[in-house]
Amino acid sequence: MSLLDQYSHRLVITSGKTFIQEGEAASDFFIVTSGHAKLFALMPDGRRQITGFAQSGNFLGLASGATYAFSAEALGPLSLCRFSRTGLSTLRREFPKLENRLMEEASCELVQAQKSMLLLGRKTARERLASFLLEQHQRSLTKARVTQLPMSRTDIADYLGLTIETVSRTLNALQREKLISIAQVTQITLNDLPALEILARGG
Repeated sequence: MSLLDQYSHRLVITSGKTFIQEGEAASDFFIVTSGHAKLFALMPDGRRQITGFAQSGNFLGLASGATYAFSAEALGPLSLCRFSRTGLSTLRREFPKLENRLMEEASCELVQAQKSMLLLGRKTARERLASFLLEQHQRSLTKARVTQLPMSRTDIADYLGLTIETVSRTLNALQREKLISIAQVTQITLNDLPALEILARGG
């Protein structure tokens, strides 16, 4: 731990602050230790596409080239460990198991990008919302049916390539069908996981 601390800096990021900037030199990578963040890229016309959400335990920036391919912004208070890429080779020598872990995390970033392409390219609004809710459920540490959503409806819409009106309308439709229950904006209960899984697959 002392060696890890030698090459890392602990950061506390306030809500709404950007800590990774798309296009800047990818000199560091980050581990989220608590809280949530949204990852996004800007299109040439200025529109924003959210590419994912990060939470405790996620690594950010491992799959980047010379520059970051995305920006990252805190969703509420966020704690991070920042590691310099210059110290990464030393860490790999000292911790052989860390090498495998870093490779797994870099691969996860690429797999998530492929999933996002499928989500945006082929699925209907209902299928996208069902997939999103199941994704958040699966990433939950407790795997409880009550799913906490730290992101706004606008963030969800940007992530799924939908309008906020479509997101709200589709969520309300899923609630009428008793597939979900919406207690508050940031809390949704998944009442029927098998039905949501069928819907997410296009059934």
